[in-house]
Formats: sequence, C-alpha cells, structure tokens
Amino acid sequence: MKLVIATPLYPPEIGGPATYAKLLFEGLPEKGIEVDLVKYSEVRHLPKFFRHCVYYLRVFKAARNADIVLALDPVSVGFPAMWAAEKANKPFVVKIVGDYAWEQGQQRFGITQNLDEFLKMRRVPFLVRVLQRIQARVARSATRVIVPSEYLKNIVSTWGIQSEKIEVIYNGIDLPKSMVVSSRPQGFFVVSSGRRVPWKGFEAIERVVARETGWHFTLLQGLSRPEALSQVMVADAFVINSSYEGLSHALIEAMMLNVPIVATSVGGNIELVENGKTGLLVPFGDEEALHKALKQIANDPLSAKMRAASALERAQALFSMESMLMRTSALLKSL
Repeated sequence: MKLVIATPLYPPEIGGPATYAKLLFEGLPEKGIEVDLVKYSEVRHLPKFFRHCVYYLRVFKAARNADIVLALDPVSVGFPAMWAAEKANKPFVVKIVGDYAWEQGQQRFGITQNLDEFLKMRRVPFLVRVLQRIQARVARSATRVIVPSEYLKNIVSTWGIQSEKIEVIYNGIDLPKSMVVSSRPQGFFVVSSGRRVPWKGFEAIERVVARETGWHFTLLQGLSRPEALSQVMVADAFVINSSYEGLSHALIEAMMLNVPIVATSVGGNIELVENGKTGLLVPFGDEEALHKALKQIANDPLSAKMRAASALERAQALFSMESMLMRTSALLKSL
C-alpha cells in the first residue's frame, strides 16, 4: 500500500505536524505502508495563490501512483490535497488538530473570544468565514477525519461532520533515545513551549514567576526538539497556560519526561491531566490559581514528583508509538 502525506511542516521545522509526519514516515513502512511526503515548506517561498497551485500539482502527481492521500491540516495543505485526491480518484483522509479559522482569527482578524465562544458567534470577519467554510468543506469531503482527542471530535462535529466519520487516535510520542542534560538556572525553574500566539498565555506565566525571588521562567521557542526537551527534563515545573488546546504534544512530552505539570482546565488538557493525581489544573486567566499551583510544587516537591510519576505511567499507556501506528495503519488499510 502506498500513502501520500501532505504535510505543512517537517523537521528541522518544529511543531506538532512536523513531528507527526516524521513519525508516520518512519513508522508506517513497518506496517506495510509505503509513504511519499509532499512538503508544503518546499513551496512556501512562492507567492500565496501560486504556491497553492504548485502544491496541488505536486500532491496530484504523487497521488496518481498512490492508494490514499492524508493531509495534516484542513486548509494550507488540506484544501489543495483534497482537490488532488478527488482529481486522482483516491480516498482522502485529513487530520485536524485545531480550528484553523479561529486560530487565524485570533492572530490576524481581531477575534478575542475563546474557541467555545467563537463557535457560537453568528457574525465573524469575512475572511474568517471563508476559512470556516474551507475547513468544513475539506472535512466533509474526507473519507475519514482523524483527530487526537475527544474534545476535538466534538469541535469538528459542530462543523456539521458526522461523528461516525471522525476517528480519535491519540498521538504517539517517541522521545530521542539519548538527550544531553542541559544546564539550568539556580532556584525554582519553570518552562513552557510554543509559539507566541494570543491563546497561549505566556505573558501571565512571566508575570507570575516574576513575583517570586529566585524563580526563573524560560519559553522554549526556536530551539531544536532535542534542545527543548533537554530544558524540559531539568525543569521543576512545565506549564501550559493556554485558553485552548486540542491535545498538546508538548504536554504529553513533559509527562513522558517525568516533570511536574500545571495546565489550564481547557480542551484536551482535561483528557491528559487528572487534577491532583497526574498534575495540577487551573482555570484559564486566573493568575492567582496559577501562582498557587506553582507554589504548591515549589513547597512540596516530593508530592509533585509523585504526581509526575503517575503522569508518566498514564502517558506510557495512552501515547505509545506502537498504538498510534497500529490504529493509523488499520484505519488507512480499511479504506
């Protein structure tokens, strides 16, 4: 069986889609599926409309000699890949890890509402409405939609997609076999990771950490994955303070690295963290609660390490590479 993967990112680029694409590229051949990658990064330097046309042609060329097409987002690669799969008369699968229209609305079009509020809005900027229609059109056209959490399954269902068509497959995590232990500042060391986008809440972490003498915060941005993971590994706490998470790859990695966790009680976070048992959950926007949670870790590191050990056990059970590859290959072969 031959699979074409249309991916927006690929290492050395960073991000969940890049890591996921690499894992599939390396792991699916062992399950009897040959993988052909079509990287959007190779056309990103072209003018906007033209790059999508060129990308469509590249996916179509690959799809003609393949059995199935998998796109790793519903717009930038999903839209041209959908048309290419239809033109080549091949089954089309799309993986959706968030609401692209809402994310772009937050970054570019003045949307301030969180995702759950946004989904109830009747009036949104014109270009955001266009993106909503594109992602819904791509999801409707897909033979199957893969999502990494029950929360995202519910989100995609609100687009008018039948729930039977949506498959929840948790991401597998494959940590580097060897990591260099990084240096760290003296005192209580807090880290987080991700792009500086409005819903991530990094500024609040910075304010909370600045309250305490001897506390330090580092945002792991622009680093290679091994460099970032080495910093997480030596941290006293890993924080996800966002207003929205589909299923945070970074949070799962922190769990796998046995690091105490504080996360907001939103989206897919509540599928990962059981408050008081595998980490600490706080309401989004409540800096006092975030400060209290970090103080709890700083003042009682033994209990924090016990929660981290429980989180590691949970992550190993739910997010194994073998489970993800087996379920993904079974789904693809069934089509």
